[in-house]
Amino acid sequence: MNAVAENVKTQPISLTSGAIKQLKTIISEQNIPAEYGLRVGVKGGGCSGFSYVLGFDEPKDSDDIYVVNGVKVLMQKAHAIYLLGMEIDFLDGLNNRGFAFNNPNATDTCGCGTSFAA
Repeated sequence: MNAVAENVKTQPISLTSGAIKQLKTIISEQNIPAEYGLRVGVKGGGCSGFSYVLGFDEPKDSDDIYVVNGVKVLMQKAHAIYLLGMEIDFLDGLNNRGFAFNNPNATDTCGCGTSFAA
């Protein structure tokens, strides 16, 4: 196997077209530096045990870096087990506006939609 093929990593998450549109709007409106990426992760807390981390940040040594539908995504290696297969969407309805996380690894979620148990 050649060295290039060994460095190719499967994208752990997916971004819907609505999420990509909103992320590109945020990048443009807030002048996010080109070297930054979308940090996707988890942290302890929230009603169900974990909550999601989503925001723009500089890459760190502990990150894996992916390009998902043209968006640079940063993820700490240890967070992949909680996020593998997750879809991030952006809802823009009358009752709900914001990013939504559809995580197949969550064994329980709460009503806020930003907290989960694994």
